[in-house]
Amino acid sequence: MRTFQVELKRVVDDSYEIEIGFELMDKLIEDLKAGLVGSIRRFAVVTDSIVKELYGDVLLRKLREAGFAADLFFFPEGEKSKTRRVKEQVEDEMLAAGCRRDCCVIAIGGGVVTDLAGFVAGTFGRGVPFINYATTLLAAADASVGGKTAVDTPLATNLIGMFNQPKKVYLDIATWNTLPPRQISSGLAETIKHGCLGDEELFVFLEHHMDEILRVEPAACAYIAEANCRVKYQVVMKDEKETGLREILNLGHTVGRAIETVSDYRLLHGEAVSIGMVAAAKLSCKLGYMTETEAARVKNLLAEAKLPTAIPDYIDREELVRKLYTDKKVRDGRLRFVLQQGIGHVVRFGENSYAAPIAEDAAREIIMEM
Repeated sequence: MRTFQVELKRVVDDSYEIEIGFELMDKLIEDLKAGLVGSIRRFAVVTDSIVKELYGDVLLRKLREAGFAADLFFFPEGEKSKTRRVKEQVEDEMLAAGCRRDCCVIAIGGGVVTDLAGFVAGTFGRGVPFINYATTLLAAADASVGGKTAVDTPLATNLIGMFNQPKKVYLDIATWNTLPPRQISSGLAETIKHGCLGDEELFVFLEHHMDEILRVEPAACAYIAEANCRVKYQVVMKDEKETGLREILNLGHTVGRAIETVSDYRLLHGEAVSIGMVAAAKLSCKLGYMTETEAARVKNLLAEAKLPTAIPDYIDREELVRKLYTDKKVRDGRLRFVLQQGIGHVVRFGENSYAAPIAEDAAREIIMEM
């Protein structure tokens, strides 16, 4: 018997820039002309049915006017489109349009778009570069930054995907003015989460400036956009592939993701996460990691952001408990929760361990209380 050693050691630099500002589409075109993605001249613009009309068609026109070859691909808006079937549809349409390995994907939209388009880019032609142009607060706070890309299945959310870093991210705050109030609130859930887990100053800012943010006032929105990036960078920089620390970004998501699925997506992602954060705060309080006053501050801030803080009556509680086991933090069949340590910190349970095993009965008790 013989063996042959394949040496594939390499150093990869996946660094990228996040541009935060207002009306950044022309800046994107300038960056492409300056070589942001090298010599690539062909672009696949991926978006959803709502963003297509607002910004997708405009970006397509600007790309073509700049001399680039570009096509636009879109799918119905909403979380229900974040599936393997829709990913396959986008890939087939790209192939039919003549896109090959010499193209770049530009994702323009919210979290569903950036998640799905980033996954497409990671597998199309065995990998092509992509750019995120975030048009929602939720995407700016979470989905467009960090390199997580995925689709959902009927059994679980975000368990089919890959880590794939973009070439650049554009956070266009001007686009938030076209968001319905409910979408602004949904994005605020992830922003509040960042304050809870890693930035007490951000949390206090939100307590004092919530009305300004809900009115989409530029200064307040610019502050939270930068703060979100700072918190997420500090985590992702240390743990890109979620081997430990990055789990803290799942604060509120164990219950939140389960509620989102069981509601059949009647709840927006941020709305479900808001309920999940209240559940996590209650559990943290019961286990002695938060005071009742601190847990109340979390709940009150979510309510100020016009987010739900209780499980809707139409949710089957026992089905919800069963759905908790589809969470990606589950290990050896045991539920695991990220827990808050007061405001601005999470509990560390050991070397590189930030989620604690929680008995099903304890999780059920919290759910029944809500």
